Amino acid sequence: MVEDRRLPDYKIKDCIKEEAVPDYSLIDQPSILMYIFYPRKDSTPCPENTFDLSILVSDHVSIFCRFYMSHPQWPWVLFFHGNGEVVSDSDEIAPLYHQRKLNLVVADYRGYGKSDGVPTLTDLVQDAHKIFKGVREELFKRSFRKDLWIMGRSLGSISAIELAYRYPDAIEGIIIESGFPSVVRIMMHLGIPVRSTPLERIDQECLEMIGRIFMPTLIIHGESDTLVPLKEANDLYRHLGTDAKQMLVIPSANHNDIMFIGFQKYFDAIQQFIERTDKTESIEMFEN
Repeated sequence: MVEDRRLPDYKIKDCIKEEAVPDYSLIDQPSILMYIFYPRKDSTPCPENTFDLSILVSDHVSIFCRFYMSHPQWPWVLFFHGNGEVVSDSDEIAPLYHQRKLNLVVADYRGYGKSDGVPTLTDLVQDAHKIFKGVREELFKRSFRKDLWIMGRSLGSISAIELAYRYPDAIEGIIIESGFPSVVRIMMHLGIPVRSTPLERIDQECLEMIGRIFMPTLIIHGESDTLVPLKEANDLYRHLGTDAKQMLVIPSANHNDIMFIGFQKYFDAIQQFIERTDKTESIEMFEN
């Protein structure tokens, strides 16, 4: 089932921080974006116990999310994928989360899968807010558990960090897999031509945001990642404001095989991190 409807502002607007975000418009140029986004229009019918939600993010532009629900009261992980992936890629991965008693909801970007528009970094950041609010509203509407953990893989770490910074009281914790503190560093590492664009300011603003994140954080990274070097994960860990942070390095893993090379450690870390930061479970244990 696919639903398309406008979303109200919703109550979490009271939680948002209002400081300025990095100005990605400086690098939202076609000659640069062609190296950052690799949209695919692939999509699949919904598997069993799954539904799609279309979230209107601007006039005539909707983003598709897919909810993989195994039990309505299990914790939910809102997942932002990498730059060459789409929502339907998670059809075979979601059951691995279900085995750990976790529900999964995966969001696309503009131009990916069944989503409208053309992707830019500015829209990626701004759309994350609408997606977050839309997902929370849908969980409430269906009487599912409303606690959310945010996970960002690679490019998706931008969305995850943005939401963690903006909604500190509405998110239980964040998980960054194969991510980075600033897209500027990845651009420089990959040699993307920027033609005198002032990147230092964007990089500094990203680091300042990360330094003001004080929620529990799990970082997972491949030891042999050549696309996003391990140094980026170390820098992200070092700049985080929170003391409640953990980093797992998967030996011999690269950018795109990390989940399979470190399968057991990868999912153990995610499950244990959510169990430790699950306030609902802690309250129930205390009451019993």
